Amino acid sequence: MNEKILIVEDNKTLAKIIAKKLQSTLGLEADVAYSMSEAKLFLARYKYFLILLDICLPDAPNGEIVDYIAQKKLHAVVLSENIDKEFRKKILQKNIIDYINKNGVDDINYVLQTIQRLQNNKKHKVLVVDDSRIFRTQMQTMLENLFFHVISVAHGEEAIGMLQSQPDISLVLTDYNMPVMDGLELTKEIRKTYTKNELCIIALSSNEEEEVTALFLKHGANDFMKKPFSKEEFYCRVNNSIEALENIQMITNYANRDYLTGLYNRRYFFDTMNEYIDKIRDSGERFAIGMIDIDHFKKVNDTYGHDVGDKVITALADILRSSTNPHDVVARFGGEEFCVVLKNINRHSAQEIFERIRKEVENFSFHLEDNRSVTFTISIGAMLFNEEESLEENLNEADMLLYKAKNGGRNQVVFEA
Repeated sequence: MNEKILIVEDNKTLAKIIAKKLQSTLGLEADVAYSMSEAKLFLARYKYFLILLDICLPDAPNGEIVDYIAQKKLHAVVLSENIDKEFRKKILQKNIIDYINKNGVDDINYVLQTIQRLQNNKKHKVLVVDDSRIFRTQMQTMLENLFFHVISVAHGEEAIGMLQSQPDISLVLTDYNMPVMDGLELTKEIRKTYTKNELCIIALSSNEEEEVTALFLKHGANDFMKKPFSKEEFYCRVNNSIEALENIQMITNYANRDYLTGLYNRRYFFDTMNEYIDKIRDSGERFAIGMIDIDHFKKVNDTYGHDVGDKVITALADILRSSTNPHDVVARFGGEEFCVVLKNINRHSAQEIFERIRKEVENFSFHLEDNRSVTFTISIGAMLFNEEESLEENLNEADMLLYKAKNGGRNQVVFEA
């Protein structure tokens, strides 16, 4: 079920514009209430991801709706024409996400960007590290209001343990002055394991010494905030850090992935496999390499066209992805050629998996608009990795086994004896 948004706005034209933009831009369904009493009826009946609030309503002209929503512990963004600084400051002290002026199209676009940011925040874990329970609770509340999953701890050593058990944490917010391990030491320790492209660190301190900021930034912090900070500054810095991390990871993902299938590309395959081989060199762990090629692929393209050829390639990619474990490596080397690495496996199990993949492809088909049915097969050359040879030499041997499978009639697995 799609998330819903409640718009509480007595300007019917503006409310309809926002609702329409939410649907067309973000695919979100919106209900519209033109008064506080209507809003109460909607809230009694439905659950909402977010409430967009006008604070001057016919039956609640003095912002009463904001207090009502806060009591309900719902997530709200205030939309207002009131630009008075003191009034704005007063409203922001309440438990709301943001205060946005509604003066034109740019403000509506900012509302949409804010909602999209809040949706994306749900994917991220944030670790708060502060020995002050008051600050820890304050930051946790603000972060949860931004839809982050929040974990809070009291000191640096506890934070290191939490990162080891929760490796998918995206952001660490750390105080400077803490017992046992201070924030600067924690930052240095985190950067031994996580790069700035993998995890953000925002340092916080009430220390007035100017060099503290520089020290944190030099030793790996992404940003620095001085206590006390405003809610708006906190939200902006946190969201900007997470957005920068997402952008870096998106660029990295594009660089590592094949554009058509989403599988890893050849360059990433060699990078990650050389690291993996170094890591397991003395462990005795075995793994299998399989070179895979689509049989008579040129004939598929000549018969059905290149668009269907692309569908065949993506269909095989989906089968390879679903037939392997998340820790295995599945890459497209180019054209109709793929490589699969099955990690921590013996010969018998590897051969079974490759044979299962071959059968699944053989039994797969899809229909075209003219009711023609497209089927295809694959050949596989596979072997257990030979530690006495390089990765390139092993791949060449797997290629020779693939050539043998092709010459032997195709649609078969040739596994090194």
